[in-house]
Amino acid sequence: MAEDDPYNGKAESEDSDDLAHDRTDMAEDRTVMAVERTFAGWIRTAFGAIAIGLGFKALFGAVEPWWVARAIASIFIVLAVALAFVAAHRARKALERMSGHAVDRPGAPHLRYIAWSVCAGALTLIGAIWFLLEDLPGG
Repeated sequence: MAEDDPYNGKAESEDSDDLAHDRTDMAEDRTVMAVERTFAGWIRTAFGAIAIGLGFKALFGAVEPWWVARAIASIFIVLAVALAFVAAHRARKALERMSGHAVDRPGAPHLRYIAWSVCAGALTLIGAIWFLLEDLPGG
């Protein structure tokens, strides 16, 4: 039984090479999944920055001068745009160097679509904050 164990050091050289390749493939699969989790974390952080921007505008919307709350909210939302863009770029660069073996590797275009959707929504929100709200000066 012990002689059948590939981890006991007595395995044949060919079996040992196959085991090393399997371990490398599994490590690469784990890294692919880690890149996906990291991308999701960056996108969650982008949504958090959007929420902080909206919350700031909601809490301090009556601050004088009128544009201060909007400017600070816009800074947080622009930060969300930057986070989403950087997340897509970093994930794409990392995934270019890897291939999935037992897991499906996410396609770079799909990650870009997610990031660009977050960017488009955030920029639309900035437009809404500045141009569609009713508390304009003199109003």
